[in-house]
Amino acid sequence: MVKIGNINLGEFPLLLAPMEDVSDPPFRRLCKMHGADMLFSEFISSEGLIRNAIKSKQKLDIFDYERPVGIQIFGGDEEAMALSARIVETVNPDLLDINFGCPVKKVVSKGAGAGVLKDIDLMVRLTKAVVNSTKLPVTVKTRLGWDENSINIDEVAERLQDVGIQALSIHARTRSQLYKGHSDWSHIARIKENPRIKIPIFGNGDIDSPEKALEYRNTYGVDGIMIGRAAIGYPWIFNEIKHFFKIGEKLPSPTISDRVEAVKNHLTWSAEWKGERQGVLEMRRHYANYFRGIPNFKEYRQKLVTLDNFQEILELLEEVKNKF
Repeated sequence: MVKIGNINLGEFPLLLAPMEDVSDPPFRRLCKMHGADMLFSEFISSEGLIRNAIKSKQKLDIFDYERPVGIQIFGGDEEAMALSARIVETVNPDLLDINFGCPVKKVVSKGAGAGVLKDIDLMVRLTKAVVNSTKLPVTVKTRLGWDENSINIDEVAERLQDVGIQALSIHARTRSQLYKGHSDWSHIARIKENPRIKIPIFGNGDIDSPEKALEYRNTYGVDGIMIGRAAIGYPWIFNEIKHFFKIGEKLPSPTISDRVEAVKNHLTWSAEWKGERQGVLEMRRHYANYFRGIPNFKEYRQKLVTLDNFQEILELLEEVKNKF
C-alpha cells in the first residue's frame, strides 16, 4: 500500500502530473473520473501568491470530489516559499508539492523550477523552509539533473528525504533535454534500490500506453507512475492502464461518442469555473487533442476553435457525434 503521510493511494497509484495551462479543475475532474488516483494543480508562483496575483490565486481552487489533490508551488526564495506554503495551507489541500523540474526558460532564469538543480544546497534550504512552515505532507517533483554531466538525483533524493519530504516524483530527463529524446528510468530504479530511501518514488516521462506502464512498473520497481502529456485530450489512459494491469487486455478505444462526451464535460465545467467566455476561449487548445486521429476532421476542428457561442459549440459537438 502506497502512503504519503496519512493519504492512502492504494497498491500502485497513477498520478496526474501538474501541467501549466492544462491541469486546471475541469481537466483534473475528467482525469479523476477516468481513474487518476492523485491529482496536482498547475504550478503556482510563490512570488505571485504573495503578491496576491489573481492568476496565482485562482490556481488554488480545489474541490472535494478531486481528493486526494496536491497544490504545487515553485520559487527560488526561502522566505517566499515558506510564506506561500502557509497560504496554500489555508485552502486545505491533501499535500503540498514543490516544483524543482520545470525546464521553461522564464522559470529557470528566476532560479526556480529546474534552475534549482544547479544548486542542491539551495534546493535543500527551500525544501526545508516549506516543510518547516506547514503541517501538510510535502512532496517534490524534479528531474535527473541539469544535464547529462551533472545527474545528481541520488544526492537530491537522500537529502530531500532527510529534510522531511514524504514522496518524490522524478521526471527521467535532465533539464537540458526539455521534453526531447528518451527518458532514462534506470536512474529512478537506482533510487528505488537505495536502502536509505524509504519514501515512495514515482516515475514520470514517456508513459503513453498500458503496455509501457506495465513494462516500466515491472522493470524499474517504482511505487507509482505520474502521467502528464499522454493524458492531454486522452483522460481514458488511467483506466486503460488499470484494466491492463488487472486483466492483461486492452480496453476498446474511446468511441466518437465517448470523445464528444468528454469534450462536453470539459467545456461545461470550464465555463462553470471560469465563466462562459473564458471557458470557451481556453477550451480551444484542447479540441485537436480530443479528436486526434479522426479522419477528415479538419473542417470541424476549424469550426470548434472559431465559434465563441457556448450553445453553438454544444450543437456542433452533437453533429460531430452523429457524423463520425
